[in-house]
Amino acid sequence: MRLDRYLKVSRLIKRRSVAKDVADGGRILINGKTAKPSSEVKVGDEIEMHLGRNTIGVRVLMVNEHASLQEAEDMYEILYQENILERRS
Repeated sequence: MRLDRYLKVSRLIKRRSVAKDVADGGRILINGKTAKPSSEVKVGDEIEMHLGRNTIGVRVLMVNEHASLQEAEDMYEILYQENILERRS
């Protein structure tokens, strides 16, 4: 599944267009490599997103074309979540 679609379906990012813009800006990594919106996401991949002041790392557990709210939460596991301001203190 495409990265931008996965982020929308899993509800990590609310809109696919926003996911595309974030990926185009080079702020998403898949397994340590800069990802494009069209990059393929597979089970086991680790995604790191730099969103504003936050950095979020998740591991892909499932890839579904459609997901309810509960299913969306089960599609990934949060590995870490950091805030730049908290790191400086």
